[in-house]
Amino acid sequence: MYRELAKAAFGYPIIDNHAHPFLKSKHRDSIRYEVLISEAHGDALDDAVHTLPCLRAAAQLSQLFGLTGDDATWEGVKKKRLEFDYAELCKLCMEPTGIQCILFDDGLGGIAEMAEDLNWHDQYTGNPSKRIVRLEVEGQNILQDILVANDDSPLSIDSLWGEFLKEFTTCMNDAAVDDHVVGYKSVACYRTGLDVDPAPCSADELFKCLASASQQFKEKGSIRFEHKALNDHLVKIVLDIAGKCKKPIQFHTGLGDNEITLTKSSPAHMQPIIKAFPDTIFVLLHSSYPYTRDAGYLTSVYKNVYLDFGEIFPFISADAQRTVVREVLELAPTNKILWSTDAAWWPERFYLATAQAREVIYEVLASFVGKRDLTEDQAVSIVKMAFFENANRIYMLGLQPNVNILSPQL
Repeated sequence: MYRELAKAAFGYPIIDNHAHPFLKSKHRDSIRYEVLISEAHGDALDDAVHTLPCLRAAAQLSQLFGLTGDDATWEGVKKKRLEFDYAELCKLCMEPTGIQCILFDDGLGGIAEMAEDLNWHDQYTGNPSKRIVRLEVEGQNILQDILVANDDSPLSIDSLWGEFLKEFTTCMNDAAVDDHVVGYKSVACYRTGLDVDPAPCSADELFKCLASASQQFKEKGSIRFEHKALNDHLVKIVLDIAGKCKKPIQFHTGLGDNEITLTKSSPAHMQPIIKAFPDTIFVLLHSSYPYTRDAGYLTSVYKNVYLDFGEIFPFISADAQRTVVREVLELAPTNKILWSTDAAWWPERFYLATAQAREVIYEVLASFVGKRDLTEDQAVSIVKMAFFENANRIYMLGLQPNVNILSPQL
């Protein structure tokens, strides 16, 4: 046991640089609980209960909920959590985390209908929550509103494009000067892949994409931007704005559900666009798993690239988590790594992500200290940077670490 390292790993406050809101109490059982430990959808979730991450999560939540013996199972956890008053459950899970501030992406499907407002979560943190703007969702909403407003006399495609582009750019610029917004996010990885083309798109290509999206709304009543030229163009607009206002832009990379084309989810595809926007801060989310080394390489050779080692807690096994953290540290400068829960829907996800991350970062860094690759003081410094200081700096939060925030339960 390295005492000072343990004190930092298990007790230093955290800035969660990427998460999604809690469900409201009345919706607490509206989403299948296995989503807590898997990115799978539909029938594939049936198999999630047979994974090491699920078995580990069941054991940890059983301990938190006071379950023992035959009750300490995944099904036992699911039953017990519904016996708690929701406010009591949230407090039980959040108090031990030591999370001081959460940066929320509120663009996930279902949040508007079922989740709490962002600042509702402030009761469980030391500082007010902040917002990350998901650009594709904002764009979809803007186009949909324009189409509805002009339903009686539809605009020509060039007029529609002009109106959409004006409103989208205004929205992104407004976010740049909004103190509640600390960054942007793109889910290009889910839509058309991370190979964003830095070259300008032709007007004909963009008009075709917009016409297709408009037809989609006419047929389905909703819009999902999945048109490469349009998606790439919007990303480049926001990259330019983000560079000027110095607010980071997060990119989903790697680990995701079956809507991702896995071969296009490696951040290695992003080299051309990273080069094209050297003044913009790129944050590669989710450890880029299973492409962590690709991400670490990018952080080492581009000044404007940072790596978040989140979502792997609790989605992969403990041994795999240790491997990923080691891979992050192989090349990534330690002043350029961040951490997040990527939690969504339930407070249990915040608890599991934090408990597992604290344990793993201690074990990995302690092994380096034991081998004399690091001094204990250097390891402590890495913990503080990864959990708090780096995010505090690049998102310009201006926070001071509240070292009294963490409950001794963890």
